[in-house]
Amino acid sequence: MKKSIGVLLILLCLLLYSALFVHILEERKVSRDFSQRLNSVIKPENISLPTNSFIYDQYGALFEEVIPDQNRRYISWEEIPFNVIHAFIATEDQHFFDHKGFDLSGIARSFLVNVKEDDIAQGGSTITQQLIRHLYLNHEKTVDRKLKEVLLAYQLENKLTKQEILELYINAVYFHNGVYGIEAASQYYFSRPASQLTLGETAFLCAIPNNPSYYNPLQHMDHTLERQKWILQKMLDMQFITSSQMKEASQQAIRLKTGQAKHLYADYSTYIFHELAELVSVQEGYKAALNQGLGKEKEAIQHELNERVKELLHKEGVIIHTALHPQVQEKAKQALLKHVPQKHIEGAIAVIDHEKNQIIALIGGKDVPRLGFNRAFQSYRQPGSAIKPLLVYAPYLDNHSVSIHSMVPAAKFCIGNYCPKNYGGRQYGKVSLETAFKYSLNTTAVRLLNQVGIEKGFTYLNPFSFAKVSKQDHRLPAALGGFTYGMTPLELTNAYTTFAHHGQYTPARAITKVTDRKGNLLYQWEQSPATVWSPAANGTMRLLLSKVVQEGTARTASFPSAYIGGKTGTTDQVKDLWFVGLTDRFTTGIWLGSDQPVSLAAVEKNHPHLRAWKELMHYVTTEVK
Repeated sequence: MKKSIGVLLILLCLLLYSALFVHILEERKVSRDFSQRLNSVIKPENISLPTNSFIYDQYGALFEEVIPDQNRRYISWEEIPFNVIHAFIATEDQHFFDHKGFDLSGIARSFLVNVKEDDIAQGGSTITQQLIRHLYLNHEKTVDRKLKEVLLAYQLENKLTKQEILELYINAVYFHNGVYGIEAASQYYFSRPASQLTLGETAFLCAIPNNPSYYNPLQHMDHTLERQKWILQKMLDMQFITSSQMKEASQQAIRLKTGQAKHLYADYSTYIFHELAELVSVQEGYKAALNQGLGKEKEAIQHELNERVKELLHKEGVIIHTALHPQVQEKAKQALLKHVPQKHIEGAIAVIDHEKNQIIALIGGKDVPRLGFNRAFQSYRQPGSAIKPLLVYAPYLDNHSVSIHSMVPAAKFCIGNYCPKNYGGRQYGKVSLETAFKYSLNTTAVRLLNQVGIEKGFTYLNPFSFAKVSKQDHRLPAALGGFTYGMTPLELTNAYTTFAHHGQYTPARAITKVTDRKGNLLYQWEQSPATVWSPAANGTMRLLLSKVVQEGTARTASFPSAYIGGKTGTTDQVKDLWFVGLTDRFTTGIWLGSDQPVSLAAVEKNHPHLRAWKELMHYVTTEVK
């Protein structure tokens, strides 16, 4: 009997142990799945805070700040002042360096307060928990959210160092008025970096995140000052500061100097965004994909490129270094406004340092809004005779070894119904190449292109990548600027830099490099020159271009200089006025016209484009070193 009972008990125990073992396995699986879910949420490599991007001129001065939804200037642990760290530790989480994401004593204290108040009035959150709230959760005061917060905070502590957590937290906290992080707060409220804040100013700013609306210094300065003194006392209690430091900081007068984001030189910065997209497109393969794509596929690729650029500017935060010369930019705008006061006439100017292949100034109109229509690179206009050096004369000289004194026909010329006329209807017989060029004779230009061959002549334009020059433009009228759309002032000015490079072309760029906020290089133009025409042809062209300024249609642009050369351009009914010219170091193009084309005949005789060019280039050649 006893033996039977023993066997029965053993079997019962085995059944109980089996059931318990199965339950343990199930609980372990649930626990493992839950842990895996937590781990899938906390991925350090995916943790990032949207941060501002910055654009600097060639001297390292900030002129454009790109602000996403959250105005944040992210700074590294090494850049965070100790006073900022101590202020937050003393007031938000005194046991930060001891706990693993949550503080049981703090939770207990908050529990007692909440029971007393019969509400969730106090959270007892550590700095890590607050960071979790910023990164993954909302600010709703519920038990469920609090439990998630504690669990995620524990996971975060296992994956990041205390320094990394503090760095993220100090850059994440909200300082009201759309400002996040201590650096952006310092720049916004005091117009200087956090590294230059006094102890009193630091404690003042660190008062805001506890209750941003209540402690908003622009509306409740007294509230902010009250909490500032409380923070200083807490810092003293933890021996982060001395009593004398506390006294001095408490007595310091707080004078706010709110600073606004930099948005200078809208013409230039607008182009920078365009060029950044081009740079990313080239280096990340989007351009090659766009060239091969068709229809909706191409639209999808373009959308993907736009999103990539947006991610760089609004999330990752990049530093864009440019060739902008602010004084030249300002002088170019002044010259345009001074010499073209008529409201109905617009203009565009591009200034290139061709020694460095850099765009140092760009004017897209008299008053270009940020991200607005920029005529320098978005307005396509017929170039008139300004195209002759590129499409006609340089190709002709590249195929015929002749001097500027060689004779060419300038008499009436017709092919079918096309009979071009010279300016004013004048008739000529034979003239020297120099005369035909410097007085811009149309009949000669058309003859020379016909002699070179239209298709062969257009091959010389290929290296310049004019965006809207197409097969339908391959006609004799193109010798006189007769294109369907034409080219932009920047495109044409860039092409003229070939005359400064012995017949080789390398497009000038505005962006010198793009880095991340730590200075690591992300993007930089990689270019090699393309040979367009021979050095001999180029040398003859430089001589011809100089004759235009010395004796021809651009005499008004002349001023004392080691070298000046260029070419004017006027379209039918004087709807466009052009001049693109170069000195030893700079190439500058200017275009005048109206957005809805009208005749500029009334102002043409005063040569406003040449006068503006002369004033600007005289300044550039004498002042820019």
